[in-house]
Amino acid sequence: MAAVHDGVAEFALLLRRLKERTDRSYAALARRLDMHASTLHRYCTGEAVPQDFAGVERFAVLCGASVEERTELHRRWVVADAARRQPRPPEGRTAPSGDDSGPAVVADLAGPDPAAVADVGRPAPAIAADLGRPSPAAVPDRRPRPRPRLRPLHRPRPRRSPVRSVVVALSLVAALLGLTASTAGHLPAPGAHPAPGAHPAPHRARATAPAPLTWTADDHTPGLTNCGEDYVVAQPPQKVPPPPHPEDIAAWATSQRAVHAGTTGVRITVQGRGSAAVVLEALHVRVSSRTTPAAGRGTLYSLSDGCGAGITPRFFAVNLDAYQPVARSMPGDDGAGTPVPAIGFPYRVSLQDPEVLMVSARTESCTCDWYLDLTWSSQGRTGTVRIDDHGRPFHSTSSTGLPGYRYDRVSHRPGRWVPVPAANTDATAD
Repeated sequence: MAAVHDGVAEFALLLRRLKERTDRSYAALARRLDMHASTLHRYCTGEAVPQDFAGVERFAVLCGASVEERTELHRRWVVADAARRQPRPPEGRTAPSGDDSGPAVVADLAGPDPAAVADVGRPAPAIAADLGRPSPAAVPDRRPRPRPRLRPLHRPRPRRSPVRSVVVALSLVAALLGLTASTAGHLPAPGAHPAPGAHPAPHRARATAPAPLTWTADDHTPGLTNCGEDYVVAQPPQKVPPPPHPEDIAAWATSQRAVHAGTTGVRITVQGRGSAAVVLEALHVRVSSRTTPAAGRGTLYSLSDGCGAGITPRFFAVNLDAYQPVARSMPGDDGAGTPVPAIGFPYRVSLQDPEVLMVSARTESCTCDWYLDLTWSSQGRTGTVRIDDHGRPFHSTSSTGLPGYRYDRVSHRPGRWVPVPAANTDATAD
């Protein structure tokens, strides 16, 4: 069994302490929370982390938790949820050694060691001794020696091309630095000047460092908008399965090819990579595609199953029908009915202090593809990260005029989709 992350363990410990205050079993509490007893038990043992905080908030209220305890529980859930979303490195991989600085390649640039080059003008003494003859160094040489030739005083020496030497040296340095050959080829040679009227070659900058933050986005968050999510599915009620448990909504929507209807809720968790503070400057809405909703595109299905009094973090409302949509900070409450004023940007995050941003994007007249740009600054650097649905834009459509259904759980014939009046909601001004 894999080791439990410290953040997950602390979150599970607080859940168990709250549960121990009551005399109720896991099954009794699970019935009140509309979930399986095994699911609640996995949350309390750290084997799983709930995807939304609404159910955790209702659990804390049933156990008699105070406002301060619910606030601490929300903080621990944010850390545990961020730990759950972090990718695990493949087993068996080790970090590369930092000693591969390539001294041998650098030494080759200076040429061979003069002490290691054999003198080709005289035989080695060891070889003469092996042949049984005295060493030439021990026998005087009485043969007349020829007079050395006098070299011309101004004999020209072959000149090496400085450009060729510099290019070879730059290629070796580029290989040591992990650069490509094409990048080294754009480095200008010393003394080289562009021809008259020619434009200088563009300089290729080295790859920039990654952003000092990580993020995750979940656009299937129950309880964020209107106490439930609405989807458009191109199937009749007889072929649509019942609403799933909150942690399985994403899989349900994918299997049904469901599209967010009316309002799309996105929960964004942002966390720094290290202890240095990262300032979140602004959140910009980008609509990449806007079309008129097609007639007969499907049926509206509501997954709403009651509301929970959850702590409202940073909450932003977006009107996708506006010419230039803007993410507007909205007020909320602390879970006990006390209003919390709207708090806009900037925010600060680090590895120990993550932040949760809730975005509620609404449309009544379009089928839109959209994403978010989050700008940041840290230690003299600035940048922007794109927030989207795993590399694809978020997809939303209007619910106005569609036939709607909700799942019946309480009537004399529960367990089926029942019709509701057609959706006709009010527009949200921006």
